[in-house]
Amino acid sequence: MVRDGYLYGVGCLLAAGVIDWLAAWPYAIPILLLGAFFLWFFRDPERQIPTIPGAVVSPGDGRVTDVSFVTDGGDSRLRISIFLSVFDVHVNRSPIAGVIREVRYQRGKFLNAMSSHSAEKNEQNIVTLEGEGRTVVFKQIAGLIARRIVFNFKVGDQVARGQRVGLIKFGSRVDVLLDRDAEIQVKPGDRVKGGATVLAVLPVTQPVHAGTPVTRGIEREAHRSSV
Repeated sequence: MVRDGYLYGVGCLLAAGVIDWLAAWPYAIPILLLGAFFLWFFRDPERQIPTIPGAVVSPGDGRVTDVSFVTDGGDSRLRISIFLSVFDVHVNRSPIAGVIREVRYQRGKFLNAMSSHSAEKNEQNIVTLEGEGRTVVFKQIAGLIARRIVFNFKVGDQVARGQRVGLIKFGSRVDVLLDRDAEIQVKPGDRVKGGATVLAVLPVTQPVHAGTPVTRGIEREAHRSSV
């Protein structure tokens, strides 16, 4: 479980205790139910990370809402959009193994994450990753009720494919931008799991050799998933 779950859960438990002391225990039931929801919402299940060369895994749990070509920075790229409802796991994972080249936080609106305009207008965190000779952009996009985006790494850090990298609280969207030659493995309407579902496969132009920081990160995450 994500640490936030314990913080929110314990907070609700304490609030319920105060209400029980000042009034009566039936009045504390809604607060206890809210605390139980927080504990469930911030769950963080282990995942089996694919080892296919060039695989791009889903950054989060949810439903694929769009697979299309868009213009990004003057270039035509393939975009896969995933909507995370309040009932989905909200831990975000790295779509590829590589080096973080850029992290850019963009303030904006809090439109419904299902809206096509949310990808450009909503508050979001934009992460550029470089690995296996490819560049992949991953966006954490706030939704209608999401008010906080968490990203735990900085430029220059090495991350493994499927490694936990952050969190979006209470409903959101994640986008992945890929080169046009990616071999897409999903379609709109598909349900995906963060770190486990392969969204696409990119032709590998630069192999990652065993013993490098990237492969060591993969090995650590694989070991953690198997424990």
